[in-house]
Amino acid sequence: MTRNQSPEVTPEKQYASRREFIKALGIVGVSAAVLAACQEKPFLSGDDIAGETGLSPQAGSATDELGDALTSYDNVISYNNFYEFTTDKEGVERLAENFQTSPWEIQIGGLVENPGTISVDEIRRRYPTEERVYRMRCVEGWSMVIPWQGFPLGALLEDVQPRSDAKYVRFESIYDPRELPGQKNKYFPWPYVEGLRLDEAYHDLTILATGLYGKDLLPQNGAPVRLVVPWKYGFKSIKSITKIDLVSEMPVSLWMESAPNEYGFYANVNPAVEHPRWSQATERRIGEISRRASQLFNGYEQEVRNLYEGMDLTEYF
Repeated sequence: MTRNQSPEVTPEKQYASRREFIKALGIVGVSAAVLAACQEKPFLSGDDIAGETGLSPQAGSATDELGDALTSYDNVISYNNFYEFTTDKEGVERLAENFQTSPWEIQIGGLVENPGTISVDEIRRRYPTEERVYRMRCVEGWSMVIPWQGFPLGALLEDVQPRSDAKYVRFESIYDPRELPGQKNKYFPWPYVEGLRLDEAYHDLTILATGLYGKDLLPQNGAPVRLVVPWKYGFKSIKSITKIDLVSEMPVSLWMESAPNEYGFYANVNPAVEHPRWSQATERRIGEISRRASQLFNGYEQEVRNLYEGMDLTEYF
């Protein structure tokens, strides 16, 4: 395999449910134990996840499951990477203030049985949200703890029914240089594109978020709907999504195209794999002065390590 090429995902047929789909995945990294667990357990709700893994503290919790305090709401909404507006983290809030996020529609297509367009209003009606307190680790070496409101991406995927030849999910963000001044920067290959392997997309930790701190998302945080994948660096969690496609080939993300020697497809948090220009061994939690040790998979190793069993994480970075 070439650098960043993914191991094969070869489901054998159409599946009526997420549980049946995961049972049939023929992919490196899904162990017999994981498959057995999927056969025995239904699609988990947020309460189920909290009870079984401790990953989703009760609504209103002041900490994550490790006891780390939430990042303040003011910091979460005022310190943002959103290059569509500006590369200045503290300037995004001002530039995004009047960005219109309603009405909003997402086109869903590609290798699915039920393609179509869905409004964010319909998403809110169809998919009940739950609180997920997740750590967010930026590739730049800073981090936050955020109480998201969202729902499992797998619930939406079940409704659109991926075809048997679908192996990846490709996401695309809004492209509108008139409203997004950062998109006039020709260095980046707009629009912003990201992707997940299908089993990553179906994982219970992967959500589509529509809010945080009990409030609707603000534009600077990716309103009206964004991806959140907490064991990966933050740039994987694409904001302001307008398109979701199921595809057979690995998507080439904006960062992979811009700097392939620095940014790979997987982007799993890994303190042992340095960025070419800095160490990933430590991070600074926003609101704190000192640095802390980073954790493999951002502390979610127990939940996701089987996805990558047998893979060289220095090659598939």
